[in-house]
Amino acid sequence: MNEYPESVSRRSFLRSAVPAGGLVLLPGTVAFASEQKKKQAADGDEDVSTNEDLMREHGILKRVLLAYDEIIRRIHAKEDFPREAVTAGATIIRRFVEDYHEKLEEDHLFPRFRKADKLTDLVAVLLAQHQAGRRLTDGIRANPAKSDDERARLAADLAAFNRMYAPHEAREDTVLFPALHKIVSPHEYDAMGEEFEKIEQTTFGGDGFDIYLDKVEELEKQLDIYDLAKFTPKV
Repeated sequence: MNEYPESVSRRSFLRSAVPAGGLVLLPGTVAFASEQKKKQAADGDEDVSTNEDLMREHGILKRVLLAYDEIIRRIHAKEDFPREAVTAGATIIRRFVEDYHEKLEEDHLFPRFRKADKLTDLVAVLLAQHQAGRRLTDGIRANPAKSDDERARLAADLAAFNRMYAPHEAREDTVLFPALHKIVSPHEYDAMGEEFEKIEQTTFGGDGFDIYLDKVEELEKQLDIYDLAKFTPKV
């Protein structure tokens, strides 16, 4: 039985359970919670579980999908759009989503589900969609979007990407990721989170989520869709 909350890594638990005075603080006590918060504030630590980390990375993907939606809208309305926004969006997808996030899934999640013989049909579809997404991203990055035909092709590729990835990420968030708890032990689950953190630091030289959150905010500002209030319907 896991002796500490799932949202707290083993490393964080060992660091926070025994304060400087040597008194062991047990989970579930007020003193433990207070000491844990103080340690996190002092160390600048952020307790993010394996699934939460994967799902917030999906948030980056979702925000690029919204940017793609805006570019599609402008193409159909025959409005101008900054071509560099297309490049920026596709680069976020390639470097953060496809080369990092999806690689984590393909190298660490999908093999575990195959070994456990669980959700194998879903895993096969998800992998095929990763491959299709990369082909679409290649086309999006290469399209100069100068002629009417090129703009129409770009809109079609962006729409195909969005149509696939909206249900793709939703199925992972609601089916695949929750099922991870059923096929790995709490210890292995926490160890995966720590391994993912090390891979992220090595890949990006820092917190990849924060780095790409800044990039996606810049993209939204390029397209004038950063202000969340603009999405509120007038009813």
